[in-house]
Amino acid sequence: MLKILLFLITITFALVTNATSLAELITDCDACHGNNGISTKPEVPTIAGFSEATLEAMMFAYVDEIRPAKALTYLHPSGDKNQSDMKIIARALTEEQILRLSAHYAALPFKAATQDFDKALAKQGEVLHRNKCAKCHSNNGTSPDDDSGILAGQWAPYLREAFSEYRTGKRETERQMLKSVNQLSKEQVEALVHYYASQQ
Repeated sequence: MLKILLFLITITFALVTNATSLAELITDCDACHGNNGISTKPEVPTIAGFSEATLEAMMFAYVDEIRPAKALTYLHPSGDKNQSDMKIIARALTEEQILRLSAHYAALPFKAATQDFDKALAKQGEVLHRNKCAKCHSNNGTSPDDDSGILAGQWAPYLREAFSEYRTGKRETERQMLKSVNQLSKEQVEALVHYYASQQ
């Protein structure tokens, strides 16, 4: 297992450090997150349009290993298939590169994912959002200015995983956020996910 991890770190470090320009770094990021940061993979979030502060916080959380990261296989534009995770990728970047990438994706428009959702659950989720989430996630979860990520239009599988990570303590968050999430039932979480998925 250690040999595999070291191999992944070596490959990822080589890919990132060989990308000497911002354009090359963006190409590497887009290989997984989609063109211009608009994800086409349900397990990978769209990152275009997030605030710089949110993107920076996400990346440094990976650097500090306080945010979980799954190993994913992605097709690089060069035609190579690579497997890595965000902790490995973030640790291979310099602080300046993280800041420049965050500024780049923050300047791009967010595009909601086209996906199925349950209308009845979405209606329940709308009420839950208004009562429990709107204080920190304004404009129905669409505003990047909250510095808390964009929820509306994000991929449902990614959101489910995020909720799970918060509830199990795998992902760190603010005390109030954790309290709010833990007060939700499994059914309420699902309703919220459908509500955010419904905003397309």
